[in-house]
Amino acid sequence: MTKLSVNINKIATLRNSRGGDVPNVVQFAKDVQRFGAEGVTIHPRPDERHIRYQDARDLKPVVYTEYNIEGNPVESFLKLVLEVKPTQVTLVPDAEDAITSNAGWDTIKHKDFLVDVIKEFQQNGIRTSIFVDPVLEQIEGAKATGTDRIELYTEAYAHQYGLGNKQAITPYFNSAKLANELGLGINAGHDLSLENIKFFKDEIPGLLEVSIGHALIAESLYLGVENVIQMYLHKLK
Repeated sequence: MTKLSVNINKIATLRNSRGGDVPNVVQFAKDVQRFGAEGVTIHPRPDERHIRYQDARDLKPVVYTEYNIEGNPVESFLKLVLEVKPTQVTLVPDAEDAITSNAGWDTIKHKDFLVDVIKEFQQNGIRTSIFVDPVLEQIEGAKATGTDRIELYTEAYAHQYGLGNKQAITPYFNSAKLANELGLGINAGHDLSLENIKFFKDEIPGLLEVSIGHALIAESLYLGVENVIQMYLHKLK
């Protein structure tokens, strides 16, 4: 079964929009785990416009499933991850002013940088994953960095699937096949939803984990958080 990790950034965005501590990020992390989620994901950015660095620290004692911290490995992020020591760190090459992640790593161009960062995290007992586009050369490049896993960037798939183009899964299938052959673990995320998750999961061999935030929170406004998590778990079986 593919694990479901719930990205709780949007809960922090809602909290920050009003000030105070409602909704409470730590309590929400406790609740999604109680409802069946097998992981909690956060993506702190340097400007802390949603998840704050202190949130990452506060969540550490309460996340008893997998704790995944995503982000661009700038110096402040490196220090935070080494302090908190989550289960997994997912390296994402997003610009500081990006609204959301919009591209995977060029694993060939940035190989030396990634090798050094990944080695430091692994030496501290943190599993590493890197955000990549479904391009075979980039999967091969990811292997050369020494990373434990890749996270397939699924925005293109989600967009095309919504248009009725199921052939959009092909580069993801090919990338996953190669990753399996190379011994890389496979995660996926970005714009995955109740509408498109089952087809993606069924077509991707060896999919270990999906990280879902925006769609899951939006769907929960209508259907309820506990119910939506159960719906995802059912589709991921």
